[in-house]
Amino acid sequence: MIKYLQILPKITIALVVAVFFVSCKSKKIISDTSSNGKKLNTRTLVKNHYANTLDFKTLRGRLKIDYTDGSDSQGYTVSFRMEKDKAIWLSATLGVVKAYITPTRVSFYNRLQNEYFDGDFTYLSNLLGTDLDYQKVQNLLLGESLFDLRKEKYNTVEHNNQYQLSPKKANELFMTLLQIEPNNYKVAGMQLTQPQKSRVLDVQYKDYQQIDKKLVPNVIDIYVKDKEKENTIELTFKNIELNKSFKLPYKIPTGFKEIVLE
Repeated sequence: MIKYLQILPKITIALVVAVFFVSCKSKKIISDTSSNGKKLNTRTLVKNHYANTLDFKTLRGRLKIDYTDGSDSQGYTVSFRMEKDKAIWLSATLGVVKAYITPTRVSFYNRLQNEYFDGDFTYLSNLLGTDLDYQKVQNLLLGESLFDLRKEKYNTVEHNNQYQLSPKKANELFMTLLQIEPNNYKVAGMQLTQPQKSRVLDVQYKDYQQIDKKLVPNVIDIYVKDKEKENTIELTFKNIELNKSFKLPYKIPTGFKEIVLE
């Protein structure tokens, strides 16, 4: 148990930098069959994706986390709560380890080690090499595009029964790819690579679940790799409820030592 709780801060960091997906096969995603197999142009595809954005005020449930860093594997379950556009909250058993993310704050503490981190997205953005923010983290967890598809032009091709979008204008630092399921217009996968730095971030949505007639991710596979490390995280959402009242209790205990991330 101690080892499990010590690794939660690492997972918190991994969650907020995981913005990439690679998939070679369509997964079993819930669909409404409304598209009837019709081919869509990019503009219509983007419009339908945003029309199908998950509309809610609050979300809560349990989050099963399976973590592998290449040499060790761990698995455990934490409480998970989200107030849309405001806060993401994670708590391990008895609140021994908690994490709290807002549009201006990334924070976690560990009672076993008497340590805490409390900062903004600067460290995480430097780690990834691109601007990172709360909206991208939230979108990652909800199965929605990390980047605003309405601000750039994309090429669209059909691949393995999915629509695959890539920017028309190439980025010198990044290679990006987005895959959308054609029946419900939710994200099936996202890709972001930095070839010059050998960085690969991979997010794969294995399937979705239907909660109150809304689609919520069921299982998300996250893969993060660079020259020095390789991490894999599988997130399984359980007992999800929408629009329930709850609190997000979070206060760093006094006397804890601040963690300095370099």
